[in-house]
Amino acid sequence: MAGASFLSVPLIGCASRATVQHNTAAAPKHAPHPAASGAVARARPAASAPAGFGELEPPPDIFDAQALDLEFWLKPRTIDVVRPASGERAKLLYWKDGEIIDSAYQDLCHLLRDVNGKETAPIDPKLFETLWGTQAFVARYGIETPLEILSGYRTRASNQKLREAGVPAARQSLHIQGRAADIRLASLNSEVLGGLVKSFRQGGVGFYYRSGPRGGWIHADTGLKRTWKG
Repeated sequence: MAGASFLSVPLIGCASRATVQHNTAAAPKHAPHPAASGAVARARPAASAPAGFGELEPPPDIFDAQALDLEFWLKPRTIDVVRPASGERAKLLYWKDGEIIDSAYQDLCHLLRDVNGKETAPIDPKLFETLWGTQAFVARYGIETPLEILSGYRTRASNQKLREAGVPAARQSLHIQGRAADIRLASLNSEVLGGLVKSFRQGGVGFYYRSGPRGGWIHADTGLKRTWKG
């Protein structure tokens, strides 16, 4: 499949930002995907397997994406995402043979649009590395659920409305630049998910713990490497 030139080997922790170019490839169809298991993996010592892993032995690098080998980053990248706010879901092959597939990239940017301001903006490809890597990493151990995007790109107006409503949103949020996403995986609590995202070393990671059936969420961005709790 034709694609735009991207990083030939975009390794987490050392990848640079890439400029995505347009091509004439047809946009992939948004494929419906059966609901995945609702098993919850809790944060546990490395010696015991998280719930939902069945008979599989817990991998020694469960929280350390830096232990991934080169083969992991060279395989095609299909990301399965859902936007609870809009009810949309898509499973897209967006990277293959060292190239980003522009039609799929555009679809992903639309999915991560500001659903309140109804505006779309380019999303940093480096952010998609983290989102895909997180999902692909846990899929190796039987956790195959869509990545929930609670917030992606935000207009300045939408960001200000959140601040006025008391929602934790920085005045100069990287969401405004298309460099951040608030995410959740139904099969991982926020502490486990945040620990994994942090191990990619791609930028900032915010831990937002909330009570309730769905729990909290994780903020991931491509800014300075830092962590916080909100």
